[in-house]
Amino acid sequence: AVNADIPFDHFITEQISGDLLPAKDDSERARLLTATGFLAIGAKGLNEQNKTQFAADVADEQLDAVTRAFTASSIACARCHDHKTDPFSMEDYYALTGIFKSTATFYGNWIDSENNNHGHLIRLPDLPRQVISGRSLPPDRVKQLKDQLARLNADEQEQNDYIAKAKAEGKDLSGEFHNLLSNALRILWTRGGVEGQLEAVDEQGRALPLCMGAMDASKISDSRLFERGEIAHPGKVVARGFPQVFDVSAPRPNKQSGRLELARWLTHRDHPLTARVMVNRIWLHLIGTGIVRTVDNFGFSGGRPSHPELLDYLAVKFMDGGWSVKAMIKEIVMSQTYRQSSASPTTPGAIESDPDNRLLSHAHRRRLDAEVIRDSMLAVSGQLDVSRRPGSLVAELDGQSVSMIDFNTKLPSDLDGTRFRSVYLPVIRDHLPDVLEQFDAANPNLVTGARDVTNVPLQALYLMNGPFVQCQAKALAQRVMNEAPSASERLQRAFALCFNRAMDDKEQALIETFFKSARGDDLARFTAICQSLLASAEFRFV
Repeated sequence: AVNADIPFDHFITEQISGDLLPAKDDSERARLLTATGFLAIGAKGLNEQNKTQFAADVADEQLDAVTRAFTASSIACARCHDHKTDPFSMEDYYALTGIFKSTATFYGNWIDSENNNHGHLIRLPDLPRQVISGRSLPPDRVKQLKDQLARLNADEQEQNDYIAKAKAEGKDLSGEFHNLLSNALRILWTRGGVEGQLEAVDEQGRALPLCMGAMDASKISDSRLFERGEIAHPGKVVARGFPQVFDVSAPRPNKQSGRLELARWLTHRDHPLTARVMVNRIWLHLIGTGIVRTVDNFGFSGGRPSHPELLDYLAVKFMDGGWSVKAMIKEIVMSQTYRQSSASPTTPGAIESDPDNRLLSHAHRRRLDAEVIRDSMLAVSGQLDVSRRPGSLVAELDGQSVSMIDFNTKLPSDLDGTRFRSVYLPVIRDHLPDVLEQFDAANPNLVTGARDVTNVPLQALYLMNGPFVQCQAKALAQRVMNEAPSASERLQRAFALCFNRAMDDKEQALIETFFKSARGDDLARFTAICQSLLASAEFRFV
């Protein structure tokens, strides 16, 4: 969707309410349903025993993700009390909560059969040449699962009948409570995994096209206001709607959940935040810091814009240009500001008067993101596969619990072992791939528009000893040895690949000294040199 430059207002609308939009054919219907996965991928307390609490927490996470991502507003802070610094009341929060509580979320955690909040997945239309990430099951396995499900249902019915009879007879079940509860949880946990596996295949065991996503719930209703955010203390009913501080004309939710109206409200031209927030995010990625530094917080507790008129200009330009992200990128990269050098500015006193370079007298020197570091190593070594990975590793774990991944010695440290781009690596919240974890990849549980950038010893140790780095260094050495005949030309080729420049005299002298003293064959010595290039600050910074 990003590469196709779908207008950003449509992009938002599809992610929040794609299931409610018309589709011209099955292919578009599948795309729109998949887009709503944005609402389904958030963190969930899968071990929460109280279903009402679980539903409230899911709605809270969705509300927080939507409002932080698109309006840089912490409206979720008004769950327990009126916002302390921004003009959002509890009524505003629960008006939005009703929209998400009227939404069914399909997150399909069937791969982990041990948790009790089993989710389902959305069945997609069958399409030609469709990539299906799930695995088929042998017909006899399907029959075993059906038999197991029937036994679990029978066990549950038998226990329910026993409890009902005991209550009718006035029997005290307190002595049996622990055993009854354990049995009920066993049935619940096991059935979730069994049902999930059966939902993922047809009657013959063939894998079905499925996706995570959201659709309107069977029951559409407004939310009550919960005092102090506690579900045990319900208050008045709050009609579904949007924060009152924004004077934006938009239709109010009616018979549907209200997600489509929410998307239209967010993308209304008069909305003061959505366009500004997005161009600020684009500016951050291109320039190195946002016009508003706190890209996820445009509120009172956030930062003030360094160039407010510029932010307004870019927001209007963005909307006038059809909400085209690529056009906005072009606008910025063709500017004189973007094309500045990162060398010290020639303007007298610029460093002293603006030590943080907020006024952009020169370009920021920036470290590459963790994913880009990994992809760059693969690229210079000639190992990068730019094709799309057909599905995720997580869907191929053959029923293994995701929570048990730490104990799977067959999985490589990057959790994939492939040469695909990092965007296709599986993201397991408590176990990021090593190369991403060491270089400040964003916490998958949070909305993180601006990452931390650290410089710690573990990064150096990883670059010296990490199997992935060593593997790419050897591949780079082999590449330059194949592409150039002499040692000098090979070294020049390595420098050109890694740094886009030639060696200087000092570097050449150091490497010649190393070659004379180092042990091993040419491949081993070239590998050591290539690893030093990959581990250098120059490779990681632009």
